Amino acid sequence: MSQDRVSRHQIETPDGRVLTFDVTGHPAGSPVFLLHGSPGSRIGPRPRGSVLYRLGIQLISYDRPGYGGSTRHPKRSVADAAQDIEVIADSLGLDRFAVVGRSGGGPHALAAAARLPRRVSRTAVLVGIAPSDAEGLDWLNGMTDGNVREYETADNDWPKHVERLRLLADRARRDPEFMVDNIRRQMTAPDRQVVDDIAIRRLLTQTYVEAFAQGPFGWIDDVAAFRSAWGFRLREITVPVLLWHGADDNFSPVSHARWLAEQIPHAEIQVQASTAHFGAVEVLPEVLHWLVAGRPLAAARH
Repeated sequence: MSQDRVSRHQIETPDGRVLTFDVTGHPAGSPVFLLHGSPGSRIGPRPRGSVLYRLGIQLISYDRPGYGGSTRHPKRSVADAAQDIEVIADSLGLDRFAVVGRSGGGPHALAAAARLPRRVSRTAVLVGIAPSDAEGLDWLNGMTDGNVREYETADNDWPKHVERLRLLADRARRDPEFMVDNIRRQMTAPDRQVVDDIAIRRLLTQTYVEAFAQGPFGWIDDVAAFRSAWGFRLREITVPVLLWHGADDNFSPVSHARWLAEQIPHAEIQVQASTAHFGAVEVLPEVLHWLVAGRPLAAARH
């Protein structure tokens, strides 16, 4: 495998579903799973293969069920992601690996840490969310008006919510720039600075198009999983966990990371000032280094 080559794979799960995943970086490097956001896909923003090669990392990113090239898994829970990750790891002959989840991938990364403690070496969550029943947390406080409407509709009128996501996904397939423009209007200034970079915008556009290749089902099932019981206890997690968050995040507010830090034994939290949701794209190389080398991140500005 050349330094920048992406190797694409498809495998079948024990229950007959197809999982599609990419592998890039150093072919003999330390394996790390990168779990995409919601909505998202395996081709979302990630360091170039040459950067991963220098870091000594083999990066594995897969489409959660219903996204991209992976078969839908109706009524899946957050915890079910651990089994899919294990199936992919087995197919690659990986005994141990690290996991990082960005945004909606964060809960699924925690699921892997809880369910696969003998195989997951370290876990990082970038701008993640807390469980919807998090005691003492005002879950919607600090979110964009769009996110608040989405989750409230999901709780109160599920068919209407499904139809709304169907229309958004259809529009995104027909107009690849639509999704980025739609969320940009809700962003804080630090996020607009990241997303206005031509290369980042192109990557985001591509990942949204791929995310909806089969329709809105991955997105629908993610929201259902987030608003239901996750299927594992955060206090079960014994592997090292890093929680990174931008202080100005208004998609998944920093209060979620602080709550998670109180629940996960020995979790380390880093909150960076003057940064928001999409700052997770920029900090990823440093977080990958933490995952495989165990070196602390640069001091965060609170």
